[in-house]
Amino acid sequence: MNVLNIIINWLNAAVLAGAPLLLATSGEILTEKSGNLNLGVEGQMYMGAIAGLAGAWFAEQWFGVGGMIPLLAAVLFAFIMGCISGLIYAVLTVTLRANQNVTGLTLAIFGTGFGKFFGEVLGHKAHGYVAVGAETKAVFGNISVGKLAELPVVGTLFFKYNWMVYFALIIAFVMGWFLNRTRKGLSLRAVGESPGTADSAGINVTRYKYIATVVGGGLCGLGGMYMAMVNQKGIWVTECVSGYGWLAIVLVIFSTWSPLRAIYSSIIFGGLTVMYMRVPIPGLPRAIYMMFPFIATIIVLIITSIRQSKEHAQPASTGLNYYREER
Repeated sequence: MNVLNIIINWLNAAVLAGAPLLLATSGEILTEKSGNLNLGVEGQMYMGAIAGLAGAWFAEQWFGVGGMIPLLAAVLFAFIMGCISGLIYAVLTVTLRANQNVTGLTLAIFGTGFGKFFGEVLGHKAHGYVAVGAETKAVFGNISVGKLAELPVVGTLFFKYNWMVYFALIIAFVMGWFLNRTRKGLSLRAVGESPGTADSAGINVTRYKYIATVVGGGLCGLGGMYMAMVNQKGIWVTECVSGYGWLAIVLVIFSTWSPLRAIYSSIIFGGLTVMYMRVPIPGLPRAIYMMFPFIATIIVLIITSIRQSKEHAQPASTGLNYYREER
């Protein structure tokens, strides 16, 4: 029974750790479905993290209350900041036709520096370090579902999470439905596969690329906010994102560009990131534990490069700029 409890608690922690990965992965899947390869997810998450924390902290200062108002401010600020980062990428790659790989890497560096710089600025303004109040921390904690959370096994696996876990799952399901069951979703996929053909069919390629990249950036921003408000309990920590953005890019490949498969993919990688706390192996250094997600990343990249499937391949135009005059 003790072993069973360890496994159940580990799965619970895996879901909690995988939620920000799921949000960021869903955002990057949406972006890549339009044909844009955005490698700047790490930077977008940092921008969302500092914007969300700043929004909650300033809301507390301005309104003198914690709880729902700071929560809404955090969500709004993080999403908008993520959208702005996506807009920067879209302007550079779609309108100005800059190299997508270089632009993405630049955004990753810029966003990381942006988050760390303004984190320090906010810390000085708060006379030491930034931390939201107990009431605001509570609204980002696990929600109460009464007796359901007390059920053996089922309660821990399904009903002991914060609201953002369920929100991330809803986003993944809605995006899966949108991409596979709606006309606009199919049009977006057409843009990602062959923008020239989609353009000939009357689909506004530029509009679809912009909207997908901007909204995808917003979801990455929310993933960053999760790291700051849930994982770090509303306290700014300089390395709060710590590689999750790069893992999200790998998860896009691991989930074969499917938001629904991204659900279990994020749980797997989330489990690897918290394994050192939940499944201790005597004599194994923590540093080795911390390498597990990145070792898995290498394995995933090797396997996907060997087993290339047309059905589960990335959109054909991903990473390539579209020149309408050449179609």
